[in-house]
Amino acid sequence: MNDDDLGLAALMGDATPGPAGSGPSAPDRNLGLELVRVTEAAALAAARLMGRGEEDAAEEAAIRAMRLLMDTIPMDGVVVIGEGDKDRAAVLYTGEHMGRGDGPAVDIAVDAVDGRRLAARGMNGALTVAALAERGSIFDPGPCRYMDKIAVGPDAADAIDISVPVAENLRRIAAATRRPISDLTVVVLDRPRHNGLVDEIRSAGARVRFILAGDVGGAVTAARRGTGVDVLLGIGGTAEGVIAACAIKCLGGAIQGRLVAADDEERAAAVAAGYDLDRVLTTDDLVSGEDVFFAATGITGGDLLEGVRYDGETTITQSLAMRTRSGTVRRIDAEHQRAKLKAYSAIEY
Repeated sequence: MNDDDLGLAALMGDATPGPAGSGPSAPDRNLGLELVRVTEAAALAAARLMGRGEEDAAEEAAIRAMRLLMDTIPMDGVVVIGEGDKDRAAVLYTGEHMGRGDGPAVDIAVDAVDGRRLAARGMNGALTVAALAERGSIFDPGPCRYMDKIAVGPDAADAIDISVPVAENLRRIAAATRRPISDLTVVVLDRPRHNGLVDEIRSAGARVRFILAGDVGGAVTAARRGTGVDVLLGIGGTAEGVIAACAIKCLGGAIQGRLVAADDEERAAAVAAGYDLDRVLTTDDLVSGEDVFFAATGITGGDLLEGVRYDGETTITQSLAMRTRSGTVRRIDAEHQRAKLKAYSAIEY
């Protein structure tokens, strides 16, 4: 029986007990399968507002759905990467306890709508994502909102080094994947700050694929085989980098990052809190746990997942569920009967 079978067995109450002394912080069931229910609900809720130009409304609908479903999972969870602060009504704030409280102690990282702008405009690439790992293993970025990142899949995981020039990283990735640099596609957030980076990528001979938003999705797409994307480069959200690291660890890829201060005030706050802005953060620094779960559901379609689709009273979703212990990646197509869901759910599907 492999690790994934153990997770499935645990769902049925047949899991083999963990090692002595492992305690409540060692998950022995596949929480990723239950986490998919959270991302499905959030995607279904956000999709009702897709294309209406209301970024906040779509995100708040997704957050409310996440909250309802998170509290049904048998876990003692604490939010490390969340949404907003506890003074707002619809949030999953840092430090909040979630779950039924009767399961393993885990850290929680969520992005209710990865790609708010994409969802609001009805553009491809919006996702809802969530991750879990053993308590104390998910990196807390504190006041640091931005991170310079490089993310790749398993074939190039040992080749990258964010400290070397862009052209050298692309040369290493090309060598590791046994292709010419001209075959590489690099995902970059379309921001003025990346003008110089884009020039470097093009000068090295690689292609650029811009994304307007969706930092997590961009990194996971780069780490997943068969997407047509080879690497993500550039400055994006630190929280998104941490969540992406959870998925990338499940996929066997690699992400490296360095914290970037948005201004002098943020730099001073980061230094005062003990953060080293010159340190290179690896995948294991961003999520040190060995039992990591990640789930994502498409809100709008894209390279990674199909978006929410409507067929009469049936709503169709596509999700990914991953776990590091087994390395299994599940693509889950689900059909939701809205009339039945409305009978017992407070969520607007």
